[in-house]
Amino acid sequence: MTAERERIATIKRTTKETDISLTLRIDGTGKTELSTGVPFLEHMLDSFAKHGKFDLTVKAVGDIEIDDHHTVEDIGICLGQAFRQAIGDKKGIRRFGNSFVPMDESLGQVVVDLSNRGHLEFRAEFPNERVGTFPTELVHEFFWKFALEARINLHVILHYGRNTHHMIESLFKAFARALDEATLIDPRVKDVVPSSKGVL
Repeated sequence: MTAERERIATIKRTTKETDISLTLRIDGTGKTELSTGVPFLEHMLDSFAKHGKFDLTVKAVGDIEIDDHHTVEDIGICLGQAFRQAIGDKKGIRRFGNSFVPMDESLGQVVVDLSNRGHLEFRAEFPNERVGTFPTELVHEFFWKFALEARINLHVILHYGRNTHHMIESLFKAFARALDEATLIDPRVKDVVPSSKGVL
């Protein structure tokens, strides 16, 4: 991390469907404070923070009496916005990250490019429609909205697995580790944007 600026951002988002306050510190230790009303998402966000060494606070109130969709979607939006804001001008970052993470029988992979161009490739199918009460289709929704708002190129690949919980968790852990790798400061180019264009 550069000494000049702390890489941290706070996002607040209020709609008729959700009320969210989120703070992300990229150069953290994995501390979390999570209150979303969506327990499985909190479990995934806790894993994300721990394995990426990000400090993350999320307080969300949403219309979960209808379903979890709006809350999960809007947290993805807010986390993406916070990530983009916190990373700043991208000087000195490694830019690219790739991580494979096994979880028992499952193997997930995430590859990222902090390109300033939002794109998601999602190659994952889950054997069950729900983990507990959590709809597994919302995993795609979360990653899609994060990629768009963070303006990163995000490839999420599930190579194999049987247990839906393990499969999703391997993806979130790989997501964290890939982002951690991509955001690390390379001391060899600490004042340079990693692009032949000179800007990202």
